[in-house]
Amino acid sequence: MKVLITGGAGFIGSHLAQHLLKKRYEIFIIDCLHSYYSPKRKKQHLKKIQELGSFQFFDVNLLDREKTMALFRQISPEAVIHLAALPGVAYSISNPLEYVDYDIKATINVLKASGESKANQVIFASSSSVYGNQQKIPFREDMASGKVISPYAASKHAAESFCHVYEDLYGFKVKILRFFTVYGPWQRPDMAIASFIKKLLRHEEITVFGKGSIRDYTYIDDIVNGICLAMTKLDQSEILNLGSGNAISMEMLLSDLKQFFPNMKVNLEAERKGDVYATWADISKANQLLGYQPQVDFKTGLLKTVEWAKKNENLL
Repeated sequence: MKVLITGGAGFIGSHLAQHLLKKRYEIFIIDCLHSYYSPKRKKQHLKKIQELGSFQFFDVNLLDREKTMALFRQISPEAVIHLAALPGVAYSISNPLEYVDYDIKATINVLKASGESKANQVIFASSSSVYGNQQKIPFREDMASGKVISPYAASKHAAESFCHVYEDLYGFKVKILRFFTVYGPWQRPDMAIASFIKKLLRHEEITVFGKGSIRDYTYIDDIVNGICLAMTKLDQSEILNLGSGNAISMEMLLSDLKQFFPNMKVNLEAERKGDVYATWADISKANQLLGYQPQVDFKTGLLKTVEWAKKNENLL
């Protein structure tokens, strides 16, 4: 099967590409190496993928509709996994229009190109942020009301709507997967766990914003497995949560980190605008339709992440 991964040089995309290469899929990657985080880091991701097999990489900005359309026609993918996006809640507060471009306009181009190139399915990487700041947890897929609290979340919610539009226009299956706080080796450096570990390895103080927040931390291997199950086992359009199904408080995270870094120092600051209080996935639908069942518990995943960071401190 020909699989096209947009954003394939990123954290999730690079892990996914490696997994699919092991399964002997024909892989194509599009990534514009946006400077939101280090293009050098993304090139390291591509190098890791290359160690597992051959693939074709295209440095193309998905905002360029003509190049995107031409490339999709050239590849003629059977499955498109659209991971490319501008991430980050805090950055979206100060730069909202970039999210309209990279998370909405680029998604429209990918959807149209997928339809024109006769792709059978499009898997869209959405986010737990679409649930907003609701008090009722865990989140079921039908609980996304559109009342989001950051431009990043708004862009993901809007992009989901365009997925439905282009599904109707072209007839491909669209599988919207809402990821919940993905972590693990090579994690995006602005994310809490990666940022904390990097500072702690350097004996620096870490900063925590607000008290009492909880997150459904999901290990990267479980997310990759969920994507693959959606691609191969699901023959219909669906919206599915992909998470661990467990909630970890900030206090629990800090306590677990302290086991590895006993001299850890924490600076507590006020809650940031745009940050939700809680993310927690109800994964019963993914379990029912895909057989999705997370395999890596949080303590094990954190151990794997810390061990990788200690061995690869030069890559952080």
